[in-house]
Amino acid sequence: MDIRGMTVNDILARFPETISIFNDFGIDACCGGAVSLRDAAKRDGADIEKITAALTDRIGAARI
Repeated sequence: MDIRGMTVNDILARFPETISIFNDFGIDACCGGAVSLRDAAKRDGADIEKITAALTDRIGAARI
């Protein structure tokens, strides 16, 4: 599964332990969570590769 295509809300629902990563990268995970990670990163000025790596590290590649 490509986490970049999941919505922020879906990622948080499935992996609640990732909330701090969204906060660290300045991703609006509350009102702006209905868009894909890719779109949220673009909207909020976060580096998609860095946030994807951080999320994958936190979640574990096998769980995605």
